[in-house]
Amino acid sequence: MNGMVAVALLAAAAPAPQMNPIERLNAELLAGRTATEVLEARCAELGLADPPRVHAEVQRGRQVATAAARVRLAVGADEMLGYRRVRLMCGAHVLSEAVNWYVASRLTPEMNAQLERGDTPFGRVILPLLPSRRTLSARVLWDGKGTPPATILRHRALVIDGQGRPLAEVIENYRAALVVGAAE
Repeated sequence: MNGMVAVALLAAAAPAPQMNPIERLNAELLAGRTATEVLEARCAELGLADPPRVHAEVQRGRQVATAAARVRLAVGADEMLGYRRVRLMCGAHVLSEAVNWYVASRLTPEMNAQLERGDTPFGRVILPLLPSRRTLSARVLWDGKGTPPATILRHRALVIDGQGRPLAEVIENYRAALVVGAAE
C-alpha cells in the first residue's frame, strides 16, 4: 500500500472532531435545502413544541431591495419583488428573525397568496420548486460561553429553485433557543 492511500485510510478511520452546538447548527443550515426544514428538525430534537411545527409571525410592509440584491436575484429595476420580515417560531420559542426579498413572478399565484396572507414559512411554501441555498455569508456571533446575545448566528443566502434561478435573498438571524432549548 502506498503512503498516500495509507494516510487517506487513517484519516477516514479517525473520528471527526466534535462540533459545538453552534458549529453543528451552522453546518446543518449550510447543508440544508431550506432553513425551515432545519429549524423544524431542531424544534423536534429539542422538544420545543408538540407538534414541532415552525410558523412565521409576519410583519407586513414594503422595503426596497438594494441594486446589488436585484443583481443577485437577476431582476431588473422594474421587477416586482415581494418582501417579508418574519420571526420563525416553534411553539412560544423564537428560532430566527429574517428578512426576505423574493421574485414574485417566479412563484405560482397560490404561493404568492400564501406568502402575502398567511403565516407559512417561505421555505415550506416553495418546496414544490425544489429549492436549495447558496450561502453568501455566515457569521457565528456567540462562542457558547456566558449569556447568549439575541443573535447567535447570521446567514445571508440566495434561495435557488430546481432550475438554478434565484427565488429569494434572505438575511437570517438565528437565536439561542436553537442550541440551548431555552425559552426566550
